[in-house]
Amino acid sequence: MDADACAARPTNGERVRTVVAAAGSLMVVTDRHSGELAGLHTLDDRGRLLLRVPDDGVLAAEVALAPRGIVAAVLKFTDIAPTAVRDRVRARVTLTGWFAPVDGNSQEPGVQLRLDFAHAELETAAGTVTVGLDELTLARADPLAVYEADMLTHLVDGHSDVVALLTRLVDPRLVQGVRRVLPVSLDRYGMTLRLEHANAHHDVRLSFPAPLSDAAEAGGRIQALLAAARACCRRHGSPSRP
Repeated sequence: MDADACAARPTNGERVRTVVAAAGSLMVVTDRHSGELAGLHTLDDRGRLLLRVPDDGVLAAEVALAPRGIVAAVLKFTDIAPTAVRDRVRARVTLTGWFAPVDGNSQEPGVQLRLDFAHAELETAAGTVTVGLDELTLARADPLAVYEADMLTHLVDGHSDVVALLTRLVDPRLVQGVRRVLPVSLDRYGMTLRLEHANAHHDVRLSFPAPLSDAAEAGGRIQALLAAARACCRRHGSPSRP
């Protein structure tokens, strides 16, 4: 449950791009092949998905034998929270399109394939939405996509006092009865805290003063949230709480 539905957050297109950019692996399904591939996909400068597969593998052979070298494919990604929260699956992304070989004389081993998008599905706790080609083309992955996991685990492991302080920015009514608070996501627009109760949880959005455009700006934005939290402490005249 999200307690701050009006807060700034990524668009569906940005969310899809971010999940794909941060994922370490994916599931690929074609008419003749189904399997998980780890560490083989990238996004190029135009945001297109590229997949380098072994030249002696099943997928490379399927593309080589297909008419015009085009193979219909479904790619599935799972976005898992890097912190040990309940319900760690944050989103699932399904990309539908066609694989085509990429021309070029790369020195890297294997065959490079490009996925030409038809559409994408984004499944979250809020439901499932379809993201069209135009939205995907205009969207870009979040600047923190590949840094988020390290930043959040560092925050939890080394700065639990910071997490506790940030709860000062949460409606006190939501904090009552909370057993544990952990950050569950971080992006260019802000941070989301998960407040865990005995049998339920709430996700609360803490928006940055302004969206960041580069990962290097993240530290300053988080410091701005902490300054606001300390100001809350001074106004209420009490120490921080989880």
